[in-house]
Amino acid sequence: MIETVIDQRRRDLGGFEVGRVLPVAGHRMVGPFVFFDHMGPADFPVGLPRTFDVRPHPHIGLATVTYLFDGEIMHRDSVGSVQAIRAGEVNWMTAGRGITHSERFERARLQGDRLHGIQSWVALPEADEEMAPAFSHHAMEDMPVIEDRGVVARVIAGKAFSLASRVETRSPLFYIHWTLQAGAVAELPGDYPERAAYVAIGEVECEGRRFVAGQMIVFSPGAAATLKALAPSTVMLLGGEPLGPRFIEWNFVSSSRARIEQAKADWRAGRMTLPQADHDEFIPLPADPPNVKPV
Repeated sequence: MIETVIDQRRRDLGGFEVGRVLPVAGHRMVGPFVFFDHMGPADFPVGLPRTFDVRPHPHIGLATVTYLFDGEIMHRDSVGSVQAIRAGEVNWMTAGRGITHSERFERARLQGDRLHGIQSWVALPEADEEMAPAFSHHAMEDMPVIEDRGVVARVIAGKAFSLASRVETRSPLFYIHWTLQAGAVAELPGDYPERAAYVAIGEVECEGRRFVAGQMIVFSPGAAATLKALAPSTVMLLGGEPLGPRFIEWNFVSSSRARIEQAKADWRAGRMTLPQADHDEFIPLPADPPNVKPV
């Protein structure tokens, strides 16, 4: 049974737009997933200005997950990682007690590129929120694939369909890249209390309703969840065990409001190390929003 439907909201990141899906009022998280952005598709010309890059910025209390359908992003962070991510690969960055990173479009600057992908944030369990920051990159071979009757499922992270990704996670979850041929029918994993499907490309039918690219379908716990592709489609499946409410402000996520205030003070005071090659620029802390609430 469908619990709710979330439409993406377009946001300008200072040069290109993304479709923000999570968080949204009324349904802030799906399992541990607290943030979900659909990047592109966007065509970048040769000589792309550096203003399109995402300058160094901080995180605490979460893991960022970058997965591309097309294009390349260069990642640098304060634990010394320098890694290009390309289509079908995963960058999993665990912020823990604090990390900074940048995301730059260096290939696009040199030769032009087409960017299309998903960036999500996964909240960490309370016991892991202050763990040491870390970064891992995973090639396609680390993500098992199953094919059946016009459906290809790649398990990006977690466990589903009797398959387990090699990407290390800190709580029970699933994150899957589905590609469906027109007419294909497939069912979401049923063994997680919170589940959602995001249509990235194409259109699907569920419970007699039509859903198009840019829409996330959130399902009720325990209910069967089946999709039929009305056209060739790409769908991202996500969910898992809930971790409890989280505060989220700017790029910080925590179960503690005081911890976010400390992170803000640390960033303002320059106590968070920047990536070595990116120490000459950064994104300043925005003005305090009114009445930040837990999600």
